[in-house]
Amino acid sequence: MKKIVGIDEVGRGPLAGPVTVCVVACDEKLYNKLKKDKNLPPLGKDSKKLTPILREQYYNTLKKIQGESLDKFGCVVVSVSNKEIDKKGISFCIRKAISRGIKKLNLDPKQCEVLLDGGLKAPKEFLKQKTIIKGDEKERIIAWASILAKVSRDSLMCRMAKKYPQYGFEIHKGYGTKKHRENTKKHGLSEIHRKSFCRNI
Repeated sequence: MKKIVGIDEVGRGPLAGPVTVCVVACDEKLYNKLKKDKNLPPLGKDSKKLTPILREQYYNTLKKIQGESLDKFGCVVVSVSNKEIDKKGISFCIRKAISRGIKKLNLDPKQCEVLLDGGLKAPKEFLKQKTIIKGDEKERIIAWASILAKVSRDSLMCRMAKKYPQYGFEIHKGYGTKKHRENTKKHGLSEIHRKSFCRNI
């Protein structure tokens, strides 16, 4: 049974919080069917182009499909902490998250076609892999991975906002906005800030 795999990440650039990767694996026949599903985002609608409400709706739809088609549709979200980003670097952490997600889905390299956004790479044993610039706009399964990753990470950052209310994480999700930088200068670094990203503040 051939599987189409889509991989995307969110949170590469923020000053705080984890980097988050989602791996989606779908039976090829089901994927061709889901590409026509009007309850899922149309081509060109990656997570950044959707409102938070629409992202949540699509997230819930994808999780429902997963629940109904466990053997044919799987998705795993993996986050790597700010502390590990500081120790190992962002590129290492993204590669680690991709490998961990693929392992959790127990994917067979011989039965997968892997589609990745931007400059992402799957482990080398996946011979049939393709990196697509702006892949989250061109390939639906990458867009789904983008949505699942972003909603998961945004939800985590909103929970962190309750623990660290002085930074406004619920608004900027850890990205380096002017307000976030001002709050960081005022209050110093929190436990979830990436020290290696905040040297110029």
